[in-house]
This record gives sequence, structure tokens and C-alpha cells, in this order.
Amino acid sequence: MRGLVIKSLGSSYVVVTEQGATLDCHVKGNFRIRGIRTTNPVAVGDWVQMESQGDGINWITEIEPRRNYIIRRSTNLSKQAHILAANVDQVLLMITVNHPVTALTFVDRFLATAEAYRVPVTLLINKTDLYSADELQTADEWQRLYTQLDYPVLQVSAKNPDHINQVRALLAGKVTLLSGNSGVGKSTLLNALFGEEKTRTGLISSSHDKGMHTTTFSEMYALPDSPTHRFPDSSSYISDSPTHRFPDSPSYISDSPTHRFPDSPSYISDSPTRRFPDTPSYISDSPTHRFPDSPTYIIDTPGVKGFGSVEMDKYEVSHYFRDLFQIGRECRYDDCLHINEPGCAVIRAVEQGQIALSRYESYISLLGDSEESKYR
Repeated sequence: MRGLVIKSLGSSYVVVTEQGATLDCHVKGNFRIRGIRTTNPVAVGDWVQMESQGDGINWITEIEPRRNYIIRRSTNLSKQAHILAANVDQVLLMITVNHPVTALTFVDRFLATAEAYRVPVTLLINKTDLYSADELQTADEWQRLYTQLDYPVLQVSAKNPDHINQVRALLAGKVTLLSGNSGVGKSTLLNALFGEEKTRTGLISSSHDKGMHTTTFSEMYALPDSPTHRFPDSSSYISDSPTHRFPDSPSYISDSPTHRFPDSPSYISDSPTRRFPDTPSYISDSPTHRFPDSPTYIIDTPGVKGFGSVEMDKYEVSHYFRDLFQIGRECRYDDCLHINEPGCAVIRAVEQGQIALSRYESYISLLGDSEESKYR
């Protein structure tokens, strides 16, 4: 029996079968430890095989190969990683200049992970209705920085109906993961998309200007006017991912214009799609796992505190930074790590303002993820 995981409760999962039935399912203990080194061997968005026992208990027996997934390193040292969502077509990463401040280190870490799995990302700079003139100028600088790297960027207010309609247009026919720090307005956006209070909105801590988590379990919801739980060919989903926070992580903006490479519009690495050996299943190259009639779904998930990389080889990290990868081809040495090597084109580009300082510092921070303290 085959189905889609729509809710994670930690020790159990809710799965919708191809016939439309909703089942509570469990994962057997021997399944949990079969080389699966994640805090959640099954993630919302996974397609699974199940079997039912006579006592009415349903067991997940197999996870089908994933098209992709977004994964972060967990603070649980024994498990290594946590999967935010599986089988997505794109990510909408919501960030804020203030209330709270999103660190560009976080943005770049997320983008690098998405790049590793070749998942397109659109940045949503939210809460523009609350910004001062200086903060709006910073939002413009962020937009220029990432637009020049061919990441689509929108400045929005989740309370503006016209902006909500722009977001709706981005979702059509796609499986979408919505992510961002706690307090950036994801719940407000989701409630606006639903036209009702589907999720609780959290307050901003007055002492630290950071968001407060409001979600306890991961769950996929069907948006209004979307056919629910149909299989299999074309779909539109939203995944509201765990929220992420980098303590003590400043935001940087380069005063110099970011370099754009007109003859390389996609900035996609030539290296093979990233595969991590300690995760539950490798990425499937086949375009499977789809729904018909373009329904829209939301996966609302609890917050996390950090976004560490998972087993990125240090010589591959720069492949997932579009600007560094492109300029890095001009380095004297093929295995240049862009730290202090002679003839390093990346260091020269940073000094000349062709690569933003914030991007380079994010790259250096990812190189340090091999140290256990770096990903917390």
C-alpha cells in the first residue's frame, strides 16, 4: 500500500493513501536503525510503502527514493541530520531586515544546501510595511545582491493582498517549501493564503527581537480551492519548514557592487548532485511523486535553532556558492580552498568588491562545519 506522509508526530505519522484514506502509521524499530542517521527517518513529503496488521496498526515499511530534500545538520550529535521536507520543486525562503534580523550567513547556508540538491530558491523579503527608510535601503541592497546571482527576490508584506497574490502565482503547479527564521511572518503569510487563522502567529520577543516558535508538529495542509490528496501527475504544494536562527551571527552587506556573470546565467555547478551516504535514501532522478489538478499544500513545521551542512566535502563547498564557483575556475590551483592560497581568484575578487564580503564569510563558516561547535 502506497501513500504520502502529510504529518509527523515524532513517534508516528499520518499518511494519505492513493485511494484517499488517511492512516496513522508507525515505523518499526529495525527500520529506524538501518543505517538511517537522521532525527526523522521519515519526513513530511515522503512517499512510503505501508502494511497493515490485523490489530489495526499500520507500519511504514519502505521510503521511496526521493527526488530531493532539504536537510540541515542537527544539534543531536548521535543522529547527524534533520530533513525539513522531501520531494520539493522550489523553496520560498522568507527573510526580514528587522523584526527580527535575518543573518545573511543563514541565507547563504540555506542557499548552498538547496544548490547541492538543485532545488530552486526564491527569496521573500517580508515585513516591508514595518521598515524605516534605512531598512528599506538595506532590503534593496539584499535584493540586488541575490538577484545578481540569479536568485529571484521579492519584497513583500504578508499583510498586503496584492503581495499575497504574487506569492500565489509563484506556487502554481509546484511543490513548495516555505522556510525562514522564527518570527519572519510565515504564519501570517499562511493565514493570508488560507483566508483564515490556520496557524498560530507568534509574538516577537521584546528583549531580543526574535521570533517565538508556535508549531509543535510537522503537518501538510491543503489550501482552499485545491483538490485534496489526489494522485499522481502535477502538483502545487507549500511546505512551511522549521524556523532557523543563528545566534551571534551578524549580517553583512558589501558596499561594492556584486559581480554578475552575463555568460553564465544559471550558475549551476558541473559537479554531480549531492548525495549524503548517511541519509535515509538517495535522490531519485525520476520525476515521480506528483498529484494532479495542481492542488496547493502547506507543510507547517516546528522551529530549529541552526542550519548546519551535512557532510559537505570541503573541496565541494564552493561549488554551491554560485559566485565563488564561477570565479574559482580562474584560481591557479584546481583544489584551491580560497583561504590563503597563492593565485586565488576568489580572494582577489573579494578584495576588488566583485564578491560580497557577506558571501565569502558565509563560505568560510561552512568550511568550519567540520568542527562540532560550528553548526549549533
